[in-house]
Amino acid sequence: MKRQLPLSLVFIFGVFMIIQYFVPHESSEWIFEFLLDWIYIIGIFALALGIWSLIRVSWDKIKYRKDNWQYSLVTLLGLFAMIVFGFDYLRNFQTAEGLQNFMFVHFFDYIMIPIQATMFSLLAFFIASAAYRAFRARSILASLLLIAALIVMLRFNPYFGPISPYLEKTASWLLNVPNLAAKRAIVIGVGLGIVATALKVILGIERAYLGKD
Repeated sequence: MKRQLPLSLVFIFGVFMIIQYFVPHESSEWIFEFLLDWIYIIGIFALALGIWSLIRVSWDKIKYRKDNWQYSLVTLLGLFAMIVFGFDYLRNFQTAEGLQNFMFVHFFDYIMIPIQATMFSLLAFFIASAAYRAFRARSILASLLLIAALIVMLRFNPYFGPISPYLEKTASWLLNVPNLAAKRAIVIGVGLGIVATALKVILGIERAYLGKD
């Protein structure tokens, strides 16, 4: 019963959501929107569960002094600080006006945004390193990749005056024809994978979400 109930609910609601998509009736649309409203409710509980999991894992690292436990301490301090500033107790206890709170805004603008900028700046070096390894002309495909990448990058260079129109047309063709064709193939493959995974979950073949118990 512990497993049969979740499997039955997943099957019933999964099949219903598939069938109602092909039923253009007001009742079907109303039920569909009503069920979608539950996504927000489930999302709130999932957020609470995620916060509790973060607190428990971080506290475990701090308590037993595991590797890099200092980062967990900073994480918890930042979490509780943003929660306190978000509710803005100092101005009005009855309303949540955290988006206008001085400390809330400054924590986000002068700590969170610089951290994100630093992460993306470091990511640029990894991309450059990966591009260097991928663009080495060791085969025909690697050579084609190198030529296409050079054409796309050189189109933005202002020093190629006479040939700039040709570079721009060639780069546009590369982006809109072979690149778009490959992108659509990837999207179709991902879509088929999503459908296959959904069917496995609905039919009870995939049961990883039930846990190990």
